[in-house]
Amino acid sequence: MKDLTTRAADNIRILAASMVEKAKSGHPGGAMGGADFVNILYSEYLNYNPEDPRYPFRDRFFLDPGHMSAMLYSVLSLAGYFKMDELAAFRQWGSPTPGHPEVDVARGIENTSGPLGQGHAMALGAAIAERFLVARFGEWMAHKTYVFISDGGIQEEVSQGVGRIAGHLGLSNMIMFYDSNNIQLSTKVDEVSTEDIVAKYEAWGWNGISIDGNDGGEIRMALTRAVNETEKPTLIVGHTVMGKGALGKEGESFENKVSTHGQPLTAAGADIAKTVANLGGDPENPFVIFKDVEELYARRREELKKWYALRKEEESIWRAANKELAAKLDQFLSGKAPDIDYAKINCGDNVATRAASAAVLSYLAEHVENMIVASADLSNSDKTDGFLKKTHAMVKGDFTGRFLQPGVAEFTMACIMNGMALHGGVIPA
Repeated sequence: MKDLTTRAADNIRILAASMVEKAKSGHPGGAMGGADFVNILYSEYLNYNPEDPRYPFRDRFFLDPGHMSAMLYSVLSLAGYFKMDELAAFRQWGSPTPGHPEVDVARGIENTSGPLGQGHAMALGAAIAERFLVARFGEWMAHKTYVFISDGGIQEEVSQGVGRIAGHLGLSNMIMFYDSNNIQLSTKVDEVSTEDIVAKYEAWGWNGISIDGNDGGEIRMALTRAVNETEKPTLIVGHTVMGKGALGKEGESFENKVSTHGQPLTAAGADIAKTVANLGGDPENPFVIFKDVEELYARRREELKKWYALRKEEESIWRAANKELAAKLDQFLSGKAPDIDYAKINCGDNVATRAASAAVLSYLAEHVENMIVASADLSNSDKTDGFLKKTHAMVKGDFTGRFLQPGVAEFTMACIMNGMALHGGVIPA
């Protein structure tokens, strides 16, 4: 008899594989391997308001590999955000379950993801935005940014910038699970890369943890350590099994195969009916949430309601004692800029556009308190220092500044700013 944690993960595996099978398109293998982590994250660690997913001080979950959308939709269905018929309509025209997720906070989707690497770069932006707000309004609103990344995201060059910047800033609120299954679309990972991932991230200033990514106990240990970390971002390298639970026509294991990465299990040579049965489901009716799994997530929903009530009470106490700050927080969260009298900005005559920009940025620095400007080692050239001179750069342990110095990393910087915008409460520029 499998324990409830494994049953819930198997439920996700069944749903993900069945979605891809019905659509005749998608990526089942990785979703089946990553199911254990997302199940424990959502059923035990991720804090949010189940009755208002837009609650601004919730934990965030950013999916980097958008092709693993079936996994995300499946766990969100357990959490109550998707119906079975919506999962069954995976990749169909007009469906809320497209092949790659599109941001829909009301349904628990924090980011649009597709191009590998950009998802975790946006997560870094969200983590920075959280620290920016906490520096101004207090730790009562602190929350975590969780990330799920795959081999492709780790290999993409943008990961260099994300790893370096997050480590340099000491963003302990950022926790990233690397789904390391040694399989990618056309090869095994060890055919193209032999680097020591943990050592690389530790060199960037991360806390590195390597675990069996399909073992519930080890996942909990790693997440607990990461949540309690106060100095560094955490990378959890979860060694998982591609296509976990998949069986072939003769009942043989069909795990750890490149073929199950990017096509339905049947097309890969596996047997979907035997796989569903092996995982505890009904091959004739796979789009079902097991009763005990439904109860598990119902209990989590009640726990989250209590968490939100306590958080709201703490916020109310803070607001009563800090009325001016509370009004400022509401302004920040509104997403609206204050009224700007542009007529008061004197850019001068016959000046370079960068000089005129500096004059505008200087004025905005004095009038838009939640504006964050970034420049990739060009502030004294592109004249974004017009803004910088009115504030200071954010550094590890001090996010009271309003300028991000990412170094020479223009693409990474742009992705980070997108993540800040997704988080809300700040105006990135």
